[in-house]
Amino acid sequence: MGWIGLDLGTQSVRAVLADAKGQVLSRATRPLASHRDGVRHEQNPQAWLTAVDAVLAEVGATDLDGIAICSTSGTFLLTDRAGRPVTPALMYDDARSAARRDHIVDADPDRWATSMQPTWALPKILDLDLTDRHIVHSADFVAAHLVGHPVATDTSHALKTGYDLIADAWPAAAFDKLGLPLAAFPEVVRPGAELGRTPDGVPVYAGMTDGCAAQIAAGALAPGAWNSVLGTTLVLKGVSTELLTDPTGAVYNHRHPDGGWLPGGASSTGAGVLTELLPGADLDALDRAAHPIDAVIYPLTKTGERFPFVAPQAERFTLGTTADDLQTYAAVLQGVAFIERLAFEHLESLGAEPVRSVALTGGAIRAGYWNQLRADVLGVPVELPAVPDPAYGMAVLAASGGTDLTGTARRMVRVDHVLEPRGDRLDDLYGEFVAELDRRGYRG
Repeated sequence: MGWIGLDLGTQSVRAVLADAKGQVLSRATRPLASHRDGVRHEQNPQAWLTAVDAVLAEVGATDLDGIAICSTSGTFLLTDRAGRPVTPALMYDDARSAARRDHIVDADPDRWATSMQPTWALPKILDLDLTDRHIVHSADFVAAHLVGHPVATDTSHALKTGYDLIADAWPAAAFDKLGLPLAAFPEVVRPGAELGRTPDGVPVYAGMTDGCAAQIAAGALAPGAWNSVLGTTLVLKGVSTELLTDPTGAVYNHRHPDGGWLPGGASSTGAGVLTELLPGADLDALDRAAHPIDAVIYPLTKTGERFPFVAPQAERFTLGTTADDLQTYAAVLQGVAFIERLAFEHLESLGAEPVRSVALTGGAIRAGYWNQLRADVLGVPVELPAVPDPAYGMAVLAASGGTDLTGTARRMVRVDHVLEPRGDRLDDLYGEFVAELDRRGYRG
C-alpha cells in the first residue's frame, strides 16, 4: 500500500514511493537530456516515457493506491488527435516567442498586462499551427501514457497557457481575438482529480507544477508559511486566503487545492550560476569554508529577471571584489539570499501575511552554510523538511485523493531540522545591493 509521486524535472525524472505515515519506501531517478540553441530549449517527450517506465519499474511498487505527476511550469508539446507528439517539448524557459507577449497583452490588457511573461507557454503557442493539434503539458503527456488515453490538465499546469483561474475557464473571447481555437486546449480539472487508471487499476491523479509540488513536500500550506525552492533557479511559494494582485507582473497565483491561493514567483537567479563561475570546483568544500564577505554577486546566468521584479534587460553584476573561488562562492550565496529577502518584502507589500517561517527545498539545501545564511538574511527560522523532493509532494497529493491536502500533508510531512536566525542580516550590504538594482533601472 502506498502512493507514487513522479517529478519530470529539467535534468531528470524522479519517482518516490511513500506510505500513509510519510515514510519513503523506495525512490528512483533517470537522467534527461535537453537541446538548447540560443533562446530555444527543447526536450524529446518520448524520452520522458522511457525514463518514467524505468523509474516505476525500479521502485517496484505493488498494490499501489495512486500516482500523481508534477513537471516544469509552462512546458508543453503538441500532439495529434491520438495523443502522439508532433512537436518537441517546448520548455518552460524557451524564449523563442518572447516578442509575441505584447500581442497577447493587446488582445486583453486587463487580463494580461501585469501577468503574462515572455517565456510562458501562450506566446509560444501563438506561433504554432494548431490545426488538428492538441496542447498537452508534460505531466499530462505522461499521465496519458500511464492510463492509455488523453487526459485533462490541471489548473496549476494550465496557468501559463492562459487559463483564467478566477473564472475557472479558458478565456474564450481573448483566444478568439488571437485566433486560437478552443478545441486545441485541454479540459481542465482541479489537482487531485482522478484522470484515469493504469491497466493494473491504479488511479492516476491530476498533479501540479514542480514549484507547487515542492511546497506540498515542505508542508507549507497555511497562511504565513512559505516554501523557497533553490536549485538552478529560485522559486518562492506561499499561501493566501485572498488573491494577491501584482501590478508589476512578477507575482502569479496558483489555486490552493483546498481553497484560497498559492502566490509566488520564479526568479532567474539561483544556484545555476555556480556551475558557470566555478566550473569543476568542490562546492561542498567551499560551503564548509564559507563566511560573510563585503561583496555580492547578482547571480543571473542569462539576461533577464522575472521575480521579484520584471526586468528583461537585467544582467549579472558584482558589488565589491572577489579574490578567489571561495569569495566568489560566498558572494553568489549572498546575492541569492538578498534576492530572496527582496522577494519576501515585495510579497508583503502586496498584502501577503508577514513571513513567520520558510521551508527550504531544492538541491541547494545540501549546503549547510547557505541554509544558515538564508535564515540570517531573512531574519526568520528556516525549516528543513525530511523529504524535500517535489516527487514526494506528488505522493502526498496522490494520498489526499483530491480532499484535504493540508491535513494529509500534516500527517505525512515531517521537519528534520530548524535553523534560527543569528541576527546578522548584512543590512548595509543588502541596502547597497538594492540601491544598485535601482540605479540600473531594474526595479523601475
